[in-house]
Amino acid sequence: MRILTGLSALVLLSACATQADRDLPDVEAPPPPMVSGERVDAARLNAAITSPERPDTDVERDELRQPAAVMEFMALQPGDTVLELEAGGGYFTEILSRYLTAETTLYMQNPAAFDGFLGDAAEMRMESLENVEYVRSDFDNIPLPDESVDAATWIQGPHELWYTPENGEPLVSNPDDSFPEIYRVLKPGGTFIVLDHTAPEGAPATTGGDTHRIDPQIVRDLGREAGFVLVSESDILDNPGDDLNASVFDEAVRGRTDQFLMKFEKPAGAPQ
Repeated sequence: MRILTGLSALVLLSACATQADRDLPDVEAPPPPMVSGERVDAARLNAAITSPERPDTDVERDELRQPAAVMEFMALQPGDTVLELEAGGGYFTEILSRYLTAETTLYMQNPAAFDGFLGDAAEMRMESLENVEYVRSDFDNIPLPDESVDAATWIQGPHELWYTPENGEPLVSNPDDSFPEIYRVLKPGGTFIVLDHTAPEGAPATTGGDTHRIDPQIVRDLGREAGFVLVSESDILDNPGDDLNASVFDEAVRGRTDQFLMKFEKPAGAPQ
């Protein structure tokens, strides 16, 4: 197991307005997305999800998290090199690792600020997953080379850009810097999949630090500003009965929040 460490120190988070409040400059239209139409390898995915080696605590969460449908939307290929942002304790890491070939690499990323509540969960998860490397870094300073990964995923995560852990150190110095950093490490034509808890339309970005939700439009705007093209959205995790103003940790909604799912693409031939 290798552990890669980011170089930047965590500094105080600057105040942020919603994306809708910004005066966005005119930008040149990016090249059209090169959507390949490739589909997930259904046999490998089924084998990964039904593996008897998956922990029972993971399997018990499958009904709510719908990993098969989410992975089908991702349409990752077994030989892809993948960056899994904010992998947490590794629920999706386990499935991704078993789906991907042994010859490729899955980078399991978490901020160093998560160490306090993750404990050794990530390291324990990796013990039997030989194609996984741990990346401990900020979201805006990923220690990977330019154009080095085929796909990046961020599951239940972009709202964290406005979250400050109990130790008082924010996860990024500027939330606007994270999507460009993801863009940098992706290969042209690579995909970036985002899944997160839905906040009400027009909710400020700072809601992410309060209820741990985010307005989907903020994510769309962050992607566009970084140079990505939004190529697909899915409603497979929609829940019309969710109270979008409730904290995701409220027992009335925990595990059953309304969640949005998006796929962005870095246009082929796009400049860094």
